[in-house]
Amino acid sequence: MGIIKVNNIKLYAFHGCLDEEAKIGSEYRVDVEVKADLKKSAKTDELSDTVDYVHLNHIVKEEMAIRSKLLEEVAQRILNRFFKELKMIQKATVSVSKINPPIGGNVEEVVIILSKKR
Repeated sequence: MGIIKVNNIKLYAFHGCLDEEAKIGSEYRVDVEVKADLKKSAKTDELSDTVDYVHLNHIVKEEMAIRSKLLEEVAQRILNRFFKELKMIQKATVSVSKINPPIGGNVEEVVIILSKKR
């Protein structure tokens, strides 16, 4: 089993329960970790034998563009697409961070982390 990580995907999106969040949006960071059998790709040097991290990034960008009230829902949608579209994945963890959340204090970020296994 091997691990592929895509870290610090920076995006601007419009998630949140407040009306202002839907209008002005905020900055987000997404980190992804997937586990898959990478032995074959380590030998063949072929993209078709591994989990393409470009595809992972594409899914994250598309799902982050769909507004949700809760980050949990966004993270779950990302995980569901990973497992639907990338059959090699055995386990995945998605971390969605809202940078400088509007929660009435000096908070750097809030983070939601979800994992899923096949």
